[in-house]
Amino acid sequence: MNKTISLLIALLSVGTVFSQDLKEQQSKMLDFVSKTGVLIKYEDYRLPSIKLNYGIAQARIRKLTSGTETKLFYQISKEGKYDTKTASVAYEDLLEMQKALENLKSQSTNDTSTYADYIENKFVTDDGFQVGYFVSKGKTSWYLILEKYGDGNTVFMKDVASIDVAFDLAKTKMDELK
Repeated sequence: MNKTISLLIALLSVGTVFSQDLKEQQSKMLDFVSKTGVLIKYEDYRLPSIKLNYGIAQARIRKLTSGTETKLFYQISKEGKYDTKTASVAYEDLLEMQKALENLKSQSTNDTSTYADYIENKFVTDDGFQVGYFVSKGKTSWYLILEKYGDGNTVFMKDVASIDVAFDLAKTKMDELK
C-alpha cells in the first residue's frame, strides 16, 4: 500500500513539473490567444523592413483582442529556406529591451577595446527573444535571436542603429494603437 501511494505521489509530481515546463515554454502571445469561449481578433500593421547583414526581416505590430482585453505585440519575421522564424515581443518587453539596448551600447564601446578573444553580451526576454552583440578580433557584431528554440533563428544586424530605429518605430506605432 505504501509503495502504491509513493508511486502515485511521484507520478503526480512529475505531471505537475511537466505541465509547468510546458506553461513556461508558451509565449505571452500564445498564452493570450489560447483562451477558449471568447472571440479573438487579429489586426496587423506593417512597419518598414529591417535591413540585415544578409537580407531583410519583416516587421509589424499585431494587435490582438481576446474578449474584451487587447494586447499589442511587435513581430519580426525572417523567411528562411524551409520556414519563417517570427519573434512576438509584448509591449512591456519592448520597453525593457530598449532600456537594455542602451546599456548594451555603452558596454560595447568598452568591450571592443579589450584584449579578450571573444566577448558576448545580450539581453533575453521571458519569451526567449534576444538582443545582443559579440566582439571578435576587435569587431562588434549585433544580432537578434527571434525564437528560443530551433535553427536559423539568429539574424545579424548591419549596426546597432538599425536596432534602435526598429525598436523606436515599433514603440511609436504601439503607442498610437493604444
